[in-house]
Amino acid sequence: MNPWLIGVPAAAGAAVAIACYGGVHPRSQLFGATVCRAGPGQLAITFDDGPNPAVTPKLLDLLERYGAKATFFVIGRFVRACPGLTKELTARSHLVGNHTESHPNLFWLGREAVREELRRCQLALEDTIAAPARYFRPPYGSRNPWVVPTARELGMQTVMWTLIPGDWRAKSAPWLAERMKPIADRAGRTSAGDVLCLHDGSHRALGGDRRLTLQALEYWLPRWRDLGLKFVTIGEAATSSAR
Repeated sequence: MNPWLIGVPAAAGAAVAIACYGGVHPRSQLFGATVCRAGPGQLAITFDDGPNPAVTPKLLDLLERYGAKATFFVIGRFVRACPGLTKELTARSHLVGNHTESHPNLFWLGREAVREELRRCQLALEDTIAAPARYFRPPYGSRNPWVVPTARELGMQTVMWTLIPGDWRAKSAPWLAERMKPIADRAGRTSAGDVLCLHDGSHRALGGDRRLTLQALEYWLPRWRDLGLKFVTIGEAATSSAR
């Protein structure tokens, strides 16, 4: 057999593998620089897919109880549906980020479709809280060669994570709490802090059930505090990790 006929499929397979890695691995920088760590001793808690009137208000009360600041990556259509709740996020000193207008998988979209998803969410935020987002998280963490550059053109840094415990498929609060344990295990032992990706809503519709996320955080927030971790927004994490 002609070695060239073997080499071409192998090279194509390698290219696909590299593209997949670059598009989904949370710490890949292949398609552009992202924020994926916090500074030493910091914990940046982030929430995707809100705002969600069924859970977000309770979550805000829980965070306030422990003096924890967080970052909420919101979906544009939910911002329009819940303007008061979106305003409450900033009123309580949390940071609001862009999570697209409708939560598509951006890996499969062209440049203009990506821009429209990000732009419409920015407009929703400008209309609601009078300011566009400075940080953006792609749905599913998926990127292609123009996602990060498009976010940058719209004035945003792209944000990933160090830990995503899978709270959207949690079987119980103890199951989820166990999957969040690596943050405590790493506290004080590494030169970089964690970015935790959780969900306060469901991208499919308002009213998603995230009670298990709330319960797991009720367990961990006092323990993380007692370990000396500092709760920060992504803005603070990005500044510290860049030093």
